[in-house]
Amino acid sequence: MFEDISKVLLISDMDGTFLPASKVPTKKTLDAVKRFEEAGGKFSIATGRAIQAARQYFDMVNVNCPIIMSNGGMVYDIHSGKQIYDVYLPDFAGEIVKEILRDNPEVGCEVLTVGDVYVPNMTDMEAVHNEICKVKPVICGVDEISDRNWYKVLFAVKPEDMDKLISYVVSKDYEGVDFVRSSKEYYEILPKNISKGTALEKMRDACDMEGYTFVAAGDYNNDIELLTAADVGVCPSNAADDVKKIADKVFRESCEEDFIAAVIDYIFEKTN
Repeated sequence: MFEDISKVLLISDMDGTFLPASKVPTKKTLDAVKRFEEAGGKFSIATGRAIQAARQYFDMVNVNCPIIMSNGGMVYDIHSGKQIYDVYLPDFAGEIVKEILRDNPEVGCEVLTVGDVYVPNMTDMEAVHNEICKVKPVICGVDEISDRNWYKVLFAVKPEDMDKLISYVVSKDYEGVDFVRSSKEYYEILPKNISKGTALEKMRDACDMEGYTFVAAGDYNNDIELLTAADVGVCPSNAADDVKKIADKVFRESCEEDFIAAVIDYIFEKTN
């Protein structure tokens, strides 16, 4: 499986996996990625972020393979600026969003498209998320969003209010879309049966990487399908319990302790 490092792709979630709480990758992690790539390895990102929110990191770390965006809604080549694969929420998702916001006015909300991040309901939690991601949102009502090609919708709530939001959504039994919790504060609507895992399979086919060993790293529930679809799924010590249960290897390092550098050391050990 690890016979040839030039046939290994390491694909990592960003927040809580590649990035520590500071949202700034450490020199040790960046040096490890560089060393891995210089040896012939492929490095990629699989994130729930939109292009605008991820682009800031591509000057720090070289990504030498297409990336997965919006929790599986898009496979994107950052070097050509082209979408290799994408799938959108159905048009009726807007009605679901309006109903959720009507009955839960404390919930922040953003809609991700290829060009913009639209915010139908700005709250303190949503403002924090915009600041973390360094995006300039377009603030407008759901019906005023001009681009109807939505990759996902993110709801931002205080962690203590998350159970209430989830219970509300479960009680509505919405059909034709999926919901996933992507952190303690974020709950998302995705197209039906779309995940980082389904995007990984599309990426494998579209990029002619059938002979590659895919190593996937992630820390939260929205990474479970990614780790399952990969040949080897790994997670940091700070990962959610549900992720640890399905991971092939749980590392003792956390995202605060250069977890990705440890994964790269592990790959080198396997290929030597």
